[in-house]
Amino acid sequence: MKQSFGTIKGAPVTLYELENEFLVLKVMNYGATVVSIIDKATGIDIVKGYDSAEEYYKGTAHLGAFVGRTANRTRNAQFKLNGSTYHITANEHGVTNLHGGEGFDKKMYSVEEGENSVRFTRISPDGEEGYPGNMHVAVTYTLNGRTIEMKAEAVSDEDTLFAITNHNYYNLDGSDSILDHTLKINAGTYSPNDDLSISLDTCLPVAGTPFDFRTGKKLGTDINADVEQIQKFRGYDHHFEIEGTGMRTFAELTGKKLKLTVASDLPGMHMYTANFLDIIGKHGVESGPHSAVCIEPEYYPNAINYPGIEPKPVLEAGMHGESNITWTIEEL
Repeated sequence: MKQSFGTIKGAPVTLYELENEFLVLKVMNYGATVVSIIDKATGIDIVKGYDSAEEYYKGTAHLGAFVGRTANRTRNAQFKLNGSTYHITANEHGVTNLHGGEGFDKKMYSVEEGENSVRFTRISPDGEEGYPGNMHVAVTYTLNGRTIEMKAEAVSDEDTLFAITNHNYYNLDGSDSILDHTLKINAGTYSPNDDLSISLDTCLPVAGTPFDFRTGKKLGTDINADVEQIQKFRGYDHHFEIEGTGMRTFAELTGKKLKLTVASDLPGMHMYTANFLDIIGKHGVESGPHSAVCIEPEYYPNAINYPGIEPKPVLEAGMHGESNITWTIEEL
């Protein structure tokens, strides 16, 4: 099923709907963006979003975004690769590259519809936002029972960076706060930020800190803790190093009626408690700080510029790059 969702720069935007007995998934061809994930039994739409493509075009919060070429922040909006220095768009504070600049979530995609999937494709041309290589990129969303699978793929004709994420803002209760949500993160270490919110090349133990979510706790428990890394950013906006490799569970978020499990094969994840969110979203509902939480599987932020951080998000010319994220929604 599909329907008109507005127009961006004269191009029609289409909203695609996948549905089974448990869930409804809505995604659009502008930005390959997740617009809605609805649990049919409760009627709860667990992700924040807008009612039209035009609002996504104007928005800056990356709601439901497919983020690339590089997720999170790149220091000084530059990196070195094969001896060359590349200058990419400095779209935050005039010095930092955030989420690739005018990245993948601000582009139009071609669409291939499947029986229980939709696949978005485009070519990111050489030099787009300053990145090298013509990159053929695809992201496929598949609805499989209670699980939504997201597969991102890329091939480039030059060595380049490929470090995607998904930027859904979750609220499992349809409420105005996530402070009563319980979150469990399978991470024994986290990364503190500098004054520009860029993760430092330091991994610290979560034990004995507000960043310890290993056994699960309510998000509101320590969100106002008298700790510099919490106070400075008005909550959580930090990278966690997820234990293990390959496809594995990253985090479990539990509300009053629903539980969300996020899994991925990426190295780590960023957790953001919507500390600066201020939008009027779907159905005219206002959403402010701490009204949602983002769980973003990703490479280590700024990894390309940190000698001691591995793996690097480098996609070699002609090689196939792939990253996977899944969301499983269960009723309690």
